[in-house]
Amino acid sequence: MVRRGKTLTEVASSLGIARSLLQYWRHQLEGESPEPFPGKGKARAETDEIRELKARLKDVTEERDILKKALAYFADDQK
Repeated sequence: MVRRGKTLTEVASSLGIARSLLQYWRHQLEGESPEPFPGKGKARAETDEIRELKARLKDVTEERDILKKALAYFADDQK
């Protein structure tokens, strides 16, 4: 999102950063580079998949543990 009214130099000065750095970030945001902020702010597809798989593994592990406890409970009940 680009707001009008202040120059790039004014914004950079108010943020306390170099104008060139702000300009570089703006180019990244506007899609002038292949991948904006790689690794910082934009997760890669592999990272998202790993996160989803870890969450699913946690869920399945919890389900397995509950089933093990239920099996042990009903096995003792049969004796």
